Amino acid sequence: MRKIKRSKAFEVVLTINDEHFIRPPKDAQRNAIVNRALKEFVGSLNILNAQAKHFVPGATSHSFKEDRSQKVLKEQEIMEDWQIPLMKEMAKTIAEDGGDILEIGFGRGISANMIMQYPIDSYTTIECNDDVVKMYFETFKNEHSDKDVKLVHGLWQDTIDSLTEFDGILFHTYPLNDDEYMQYVNGSITFAEHFFEHATKHLKQGGAFTYFSNEIDSLSREHQQLLLRHFSSFSAKVIPLEMPNDVKDTWWANSILVIKAIK
Repeated sequence: MRKIKRSKAFEVVLTINDEHFIRPPKDAQRNAIVNRALKEFVGSLNILNAQAKHFVPGATSHSFKEDRSQKVLKEQEIMEDWQIPLMKEMAKTIAEDGGDILEIGFGRGISANMIMQYPIDSYTTIECNDDVVKMYFETFKNEHSDKDVKLVHGLWQDTIDSLTEFDGILFHTYPLNDDEYMQYVNGSITFAEHFFEHATKHLKQGGAFTYFSNEIDSLSREHQQLLLRHFSSFSAKVIPLEMPNDVKDTWWANSILVIKAIK
């Protein structure tokens, strides 16, 4: 089978060499679903073409060649200020209904302070960086001494199974080294993908999960299927962003999708 889609800007050629690949009972069914897949791909290319015109150039992104778990980081290396509107929406997504909240990666404590504005019962964070704990978490805990605030000091991979269930989970951490970057950023639909099964395990029934989506304004089919393998439902909201031209993150678009996944 050979399918071709052409436009003035590009040509897409799909050749299926295995006659048993995508083989429903009828040829007409096979043609229909292959044509739909190709049409969706062409549509995605045209959307990306429009979106790319709004990208900022960005500066050299953070290096992951050295282990970052205990690296002393500047504020903008922990989290750049352009993410604040994103953090505000993510905090609302998992905390607006209250309950017990877990945040993976404390960082500068910006999202933690936003979470505390909601009627939550408890706040727990997992943070591995000693310097971040000393500089940011201890101050945060003192400022909220009247609240149930807990720190789990270590890597989430080593500590998550010691925790029970939560009403909301926010996952916003980053690759700690080059291996994680290649496996979970380059090799995944979203960096949080390898945490999905843990999120499901540690959410109460009906609990909400959110994360840095790596989606500009809609969800790919692959991302949707991934979510529905682990969660009962999800919703999405586009958040406009004011991106600096010299952003050092691996994000350059002027919007991002915030996802609320429900167990």
